[in-house]
Amino acid sequence: MILTRQAIGQAVARGDIVIDPFDPARLSPNAYDWRLGDRIRICDGELDAAVPTPYEEVGIPPEGLVLLPGRLYLGITHERTRSEHFAQLLNGNRTVGTLGIWVHVSAPLGHVGHAIHWTLEIRVARPVRVYPYMTFGKLVFLETFGELASYQHAGRKYTRTGGIDISRLHEEFS
Repeated sequence: MILTRQAIGQAVARGDIVIDPFDPARLSPNAYDWRLGDRIRICDGELDAAVPTPYEEVGIPPEGLVLLPGRLYLGITHERTRSEHFAQLLNGNRTVGTLGIWVHVSAPLGHVGHAIHWTLEIRVARPVRVYPYMTFGKLVFLETFGELASYQHAGRKYTRTGGIDISRLHEEFS
């Protein structure tokens, strides 16, 4: 089941959901409107699954940054989220989608215990200017059924992220 605005607000008040920073005005009927952070990694050229992804990290200035087609951008959410009670789904929204921005298509699931600023996979259809802290998508919270198992205690490779994270698939080749 998807939590409603009221249920998300109550879960935040109880501490069952952490959204930092939290703004109750960003609650929508069935989600939380999350924002793009203030930096982005640009991955250009050929990528190889067996080696770490090369990138250039840049800050997104107040006047915005133009994203170009044909490049992979890795961004970060402004908000850090966590819940030991609910799974999370992070998606772009219609507002950015109608600008030709595809956000986080391949990995929208935040497991129970997922506690990070989300790394965002961003691609664009046409050149488009983005701004730091602009609304960029929706975060949905889902009730889980069965025995809970925290992502933090599962020894998963993405529990140790401190920000924007590149693919760690290369670790499986070592």
